[in-house]
Amino acid sequence: MIRILFNQLLDEKAFRERRRITLGEVCEATGLSRPTMSRVANVAGYVTSTDVIERLCRYLECDPGDLLVLVDEKPDGHPRKKKKK
Repeated sequence: MIRILFNQLLDEKAFRERRRITLGEVCEATGLSRPTMSRVANVAGYVTSTDVIERLCRYLECDPGDLLVLVDEKPDGHPRKKKKK
């Protein structure tokens, strides 16, 4: 499963800028709808398009590899982070 690290990167951006950033602000800046942003932020394993990934990367000033992480699933169905080589 691919996990979107949106919340973590948004927290880092807010910390760097020393301000609170709302999903509404992200929607306005990226042109993404509120339902899409809510799903990206709250639904594990949410499937989205490369257009959404691109817009978020531009807003968060990151690369897709910073925003996405591949997570293996254990036999019991729980996620297991894939080790970097």
